[in-house]
Amino acid sequence: MAEIILTWAYALISVILVSLISLIGSFALMIKGKKLSKILFFLVSFSAGALLGDAFIHLLPESLESASALTVGIAALSGIMIFFVLEKFIHWRHCHVPTSKNHPHPYAMMNIVGDVVHNFIDGLIIGGSFLVNVQVGIATTVAVILHEIPQEIGDMGVLLHGGFSKKKAIFLNFLTATTAIVGTVIALVVGARYENFLAFLLPLAAGGFIYIAGSDLIPEMHKESRPSKSLLQLAGILIGIAVMASLLFLEI
Repeated sequence: MAEIILTWAYALISVILVSLISLIGSFALMIKGKKLSKILFFLVSFSAGALLGDAFIHLLPESLESASALTVGIAALSGIMIFFVLEKFIHWRHCHVPTSKNHPHPYAMMNIVGDVVHNFIDGLIIGGSFLVNVQVGIATTVAVILHEIPQEIGDMGVLLHGGFSKKKAIFLNFLTATTAIVGTVIALVVGARYENFLAFLLPLAAGGFIYIAGSDLIPEMHKESRPSKSLLQLAGILIGIAVMASLLFLEI
C-alpha cells in the first residue's frame, strides 16, 4: 500500500511540475529576443539528446523486459505514427480572414487542440513510467520537461500571433497543460490493473520521443551550419543523453 501511495505521489508531483512549465512562455516574453534565441539554441539540442536518451536507455529496454520484440516494435512505430498524425492535425486548416482578438486564426485553435492531446499523452507516459519504477518515471519527467520548455515558448508565440491577448494566451496554454494530470491519473488507474497497458504504452512513448527529436528538434538544429555552433549543438545532444544515462544510477 505504501508503495502505491509513493508511486501516486511521485507521479502527481512530477506531472504538476510539467504542467507549471506552461507558464514559462509568459516569462520568456520578458527576455530580449537575442538572449532568448541563445537559450533556445542550446536547449533544443539538449532536449533532443534527453528525448533520445530516455527512449533508448530507459523506455525501450524496460519494454523488452515485459513484452516481445515484435510488440515493442509495433508499439514504437505506433508512437511515431500517432505524433505524425497529431502534427498534421495541428497544421490542418488555414484561414484568409485577418487575425484579430475577435477572430483568432484557426491554426491557433488547432494548436490548442493539438496541445490538449499532446499533453494528455505526456501525462499517460509519465504515469506509466512511474508504474515501472521511480527511476524510469524521473527520467521520463526530465525528458518531458526539457522538451516542454521550448515547445511552450513556441506555443505562446503561436497563440499571440493567432490573435489572442497575452492574458488569454497564458490562461489557455496553462489550461491545456493540465490535461497531462488527467492522463497521469488514467495511466495510474488503468496501468495498475492491466499489465498489457504498460507493455504497449512505454514503447509507444519511446516512438513518440524519437519522432519529436528526429522530426521537430534535429531539423531545427540543421538551420545553424556554423562549425562552432554545430559543435555546441552536438555537445548539447551528448549532455542530454549523458543526463539520461546518469539516471540509471538513481535509486529511490
